[in-house]
Amino acid sequence: MAAPLSSWPWENLGSFKASKAHLNSIFNLSKAHLNSIFNLLTFNLNSIFFRLQYLLYGPLVAKVISSKVWEGGKAEEVWCLHLLILFALRALIFQLWWTFSSMLFLTRKRRIIKDGVDFKQIDKEWDWDNFFIPQAFMSALAFYLFPSLRMLPVWEPKGLLIALVLHVGLSEPLFYFAHRAFHSGLLFNHYHSLHHSSPVPSTFTAGHGTPAEFMVMSLVMGLPLIGASLMGAGSVGLFYVYVLLFDFLRCMGHSNVEVFPSGFFEAFPVLRYLIYTPTYHSIHHIEKNSNYCLFMPLFDALGGTINTKSWSLQKEISSGMNNRVPDFVFLAHPVDAVSSMHVSFAFRSFSSMPFRILPFIPVLWPGALLIMLLMWACSKTFLLSFYNLNGRLHQYWVVPRHGFQYFLPFAKKGINDQIERAILRADRMGVKVISLAALNKKEALNGGGTLFVNKHPNLKVRVVHGNTLTAAVILNEIPKDVKEVFLTGATSKLGRAIALYLCRRKVQVMMLTLSTERFQSIQKEAREDCQQYLVQVTKYQAAKNCKTWIVGKWITFSEQRFAPKGTHFHQFVVPPIIGFRRDCTYGKLAAMKLPMDVQGLGMCEYTLDRGVVHACHAGGVVHFLEGWTHHEVGAIDVDRIDIVWNAALKHGLRPV
Repeated sequence: MAAPLSSWPWENLGSFKASKAHLNSIFNLSKAHLNSIFNLLTFNLNSIFFRLQYLLYGPLVAKVISSKVWEGGKAEEVWCLHLLILFALRALIFQLWWTFSSMLFLTRKRRIIKDGVDFKQIDKEWDWDNFFIPQAFMSALAFYLFPSLRMLPVWEPKGLLIALVLHVGLSEPLFYFAHRAFHSGLLFNHYHSLHHSSPVPSTFTAGHGTPAEFMVMSLVMGLPLIGASLMGAGSVGLFYVYVLLFDFLRCMGHSNVEVFPSGFFEAFPVLRYLIYTPTYHSIHHIEKNSNYCLFMPLFDALGGTINTKSWSLQKEISSGMNNRVPDFVFLAHPVDAVSSMHVSFAFRSFSSMPFRILPFIPVLWPGALLIMLLMWACSKTFLLSFYNLNGRLHQYWVVPRHGFQYFLPFAKKGINDQIERAILRADRMGVKVISLAALNKKEALNGGGTLFVNKHPNLKVRVVHGNTLTAAVILNEIPKDVKEVFLTGATSKLGRAIALYLCRRKVQVMMLTLSTERFQSIQKEAREDCQQYLVQVTKYQAAKNCKTWIVGKWITFSEQRFAPKGTHFHQFVVPPIIGFRRDCTYGKLAAMKLPMDVQGLGMCEYTLDRGVVHACHAGGVVHFLEGWTHHEVGAIDVDRIDIVWNAALKHGLRPV
């Protein structure tokens, strides 16, 4: 039997989160049924709501279709189309401001709060755009109640002046006093604290609030438009200009990037009171007891609530001198044009979840392909993202080359030049460790980083390929009772290390390779009493009775079919193999979860879960945390596999 309405968690409707307690209070269910429903609902719950909420625009879409606007339908019905267009443009402004503010290669020196936006904040702000819906419905209601609004001219110049006067005379003071009221005890605790719960202001923080705040903001935004229309000066153009400019300024204030040059307000001092800055509003978010204005600090001046640090801090940050040197750098590269859209400055919600193909991806693919070509032609290594671990700054740098380019013979020199310049730049900056990701350490490209270390013997930055920990992760996934494995990619750096390590454990390793010379070279590295456990095979059929496959080279369905039922595929191949066999299991790429005290991490690495990084990344982190002073390039030192593994566990990294 359903619970009474009074027991429903109404206070959480602003940002609904499902819980077993809520479900149990609504339905009288058995524990088994409850768990099943809870698991179903919480599977990517935010993504489901993110899509379904737009169905509320259905009536407006239906109105546009029924009025046949594209065929020159009734002029008074076009307003529905304008509301939909306005919604799309408003969302675009928020997205573009997020993209700009998150392009750290452009904005890192002008960031106000240096911390990163983490997964917790992203989830909290997931439904940041909910306020568009009630505002669209309120606008629709106004058009129905006041039919004259449906016949507004396209443009009326004096309407903009009237709206400006009403904004300064009504909207600004109304917002100022309402905002101060929202910072009082009860109103702040029950309403406005949600907006301030985001530790790092971002564009989407501007839309993160409670329905009560949305109503106030709608009134503040609507007064100049209503006033201009009542005075006979309203127009369709005014609605677009005022609303979009309003959103533009709100996004700017929450962007956490100072956009005004340092000398701007010194040259025009009066402007300090006419337009706020991102620094000005960030101070409000930090201290919460000053700088309450909407867009014009004049009202803080009149109310005596201007923070005394507002202008000096704005000058300091806009000078661009506040730039922190990273301690650790992970040098990555895009896998392909599709996965390149999984960057944090493109779509925040998308990049905060493991990469997967969503319906909008194919639509954007041509644009991603164009960007790939532009990056190939004129881009250089850039800063993508960062996080903090134990108070130390870790950064992602990206080589602007996609996976397939690493296999083009004529691209080899250009790629190595990019990697070399990144290493030398890190060395000049004082970076302690730079870890090479995926194909950036390809043996045929640069010998696993050996090329750069030999060319620059006086490097202070330590160059690390991280493969030692990658090998350790794979080896620790293999059950201790396994006596036989089948290994592809057997003569690669990782394949060699895995084979040599396993033969020490008296595990027979069937090494798939056509090169007897390379096989014998690896076999000779093993101790004499262990060499017998390394066996060369040349066909997949040789593993038809082996249930442990370690895949270091991409294999097709026809090759996978030789594995017996119940086989588990471990893998260290990029991209990971496709799991064709339903009667077998497939491991993920070698990875480790970062320690619990990681801060500011809000982006997933490719297909990995939140907070999980590829083992080569984790290997570089361990190298830095241990303070090791040697380079880790070229062949993997098998004797160090257990040392690196134990060091990773000591520092709180965990296998996944």
